[in-house]
Amino acid sequence: MESITARREYRLGSLTEAEVDPDPIRQFALWFADAERAGLDEPYAMALATVSAEGRPSARIVLLRGVDARGFRFFTNYQSRKGRDLEVNPFASLLFDWHEIERQVRIEGRVERLSPEESDAYFQQRPTETKLGAWASDQSTVVSDRRSLEARFQEATERFGDTIPRPPHWGGYLLVPDGFEFWQGRPGRLHDRIRYVPGSSGWRTERLAP
Repeated sequence: MESITARREYRLGSLTEAEVDPDPIRQFALWFADAERAGLDEPYAMALATVSAEGRPSARIVLLRGVDARGFRFFTNYQSRKGRDLEVNPFASLLFDWHEIERQVRIEGRVERLSPEESDAYFQQRPTETKLGAWASDQSTVVSDRRSLEARFQEATERFGDTIPRPPHWGGYLLVPDGFEFWQGRPGRLHDRIRYVPGSSGWRTERLAP
């Protein structure tokens, strides 16, 4: 494959220390609302990066399923690769790439499991097929073929009918943030990067070189 030289100029906006909200959660909410208004297909899609016990990083796209003053919530199989990583190294990074509006948000912090009650409540909101899929799939393990996966799905369908409990190996996580970066594309690659770091009395902001 030949080298890739295609590029675009970023001209849609700017970001200054004076205009960002003192609270990074509120700033995230403002930008998330902008992404929704812009009509992005899945503004809640985020890259989740974890690190294994051997120090090997891995990243995948997961869906944000809630954010409040505590942090950022997502749900998955506890026995998946990301679940195993978080068991031994409970720190992770999130990345929202809203390319259409020339923005990114990075969030880092410690990850903890949500309570069983919170996981139960969210699981019951999921579509029936998605609930059954959580039982059918041993996420991140090797399967012999597609038919074996579909057979397990059928077994779960026959086993549970319309009343599907949350699997014990599936539930929610909360990333408790200790760092944020808001990135706004600018011409000439002189992008605006505002970072939030914990201070003695709340958060403080600082500008990073692009």
